[in-house]
Amino acid sequence: MAEIIRKDGTWVFDGDALRLTPGRDKNVGLLRRSLGELTVPLRALAGVSFEQGRRSGRLRLRLRDGADPLLHATGGRLAEPHDPYGLTVEPDRYGVAAYLVDEVRSALLLEQVPAGPVDEYLLPGPAVPLSVSAGDGTASFDGEQVRLEWNWKTEDAKAAAGTRTLALADIAAVEWQPAVGLENGHLRFTVRNAPTEAPAKYDPNAVELWGFKKDPLMALVAAAVQARLPHPARPAAERPAPLPAPAPATASAPSSASGTEDAHDALLRRLRELGDLHRGGVLTDEEFALAKQAVLKRM
Repeated sequence: MAEIIRKDGTWVFDGDALRLTPGRDKNVGLLRRSLGELTVPLRALAGVSFEQGRRSGRLRLRLRDGADPLLHATGGRLAEPHDPYGLTVEPDRYGVAAYLVDEVRSALLLEQVPAGPVDEYLLPGPAVPLSVSAGDGTASFDGEQVRLEWNWKTEDAKAAAGTRTLALADIAAVEWQPAVGLENGHLRFTVRNAPTEAPAKYDPNAVELWGFKKDPLMALVAAAVQARLPHPARPAAERPAPLPAPAPATASAPSSASGTEDAHDALLRRLRELGDLHRGGVLTDEEFALAKQAVLKRM
């Protein structure tokens, strides 16, 4: 098991999944705190990286396209304080971060997890029911219906239509976009047979966002709805099916053997790197012993 604990949060990798728990530091974004602990299965990962800086580094997960309804609904537009797939690391834990990266990469190699897109969501999305107030309205979702209620700041023409209720079956798409510069953001629902190009300020199927503190929480509603829509990689009428069982190793056996040899070489290189980190004082005796034991287990 590989684990890193920082003020920003805690990441634990057990070989099958990464458990991401947000920290209590004031710099942790409201969206991350509201999401709580996330469990990311290994097969949802496309890669992991660690970027070192003079004052701090950054661990980053890259998920396979289509694996997470939150990333799909937000289009990758979550800013760093709210991004659940990043972790700030101080220089005194660079060695631990590098070890976790190597553990995840080795597991991806050993399990031969492809980096390409998937045709089903591998993360469940936020739990329902939920309700968020921001911008010019409140968006609520109970798993079957979206309810949009307006406040005193709503444009008169939009508020005049009253509370809006959208059945999940009538929603073709959902999008969350943050406010950037002078451009306002929105949470927008595309309704079947009723497309609109009106700005969110006038669109009765959209909540306009002005860049305030609770705007990112609207992404929770977007992700919860997205998780219950047909996956974008499949026809709308097609129901999700379980992944097929792996094919028996026949003609592909040579490539599997090659992959095993590559993984073994990678583990040997990692043992040498751990020794260098230990001799250089980056890893303590305890950290080195734990890391070495984890590598030897994989061999």
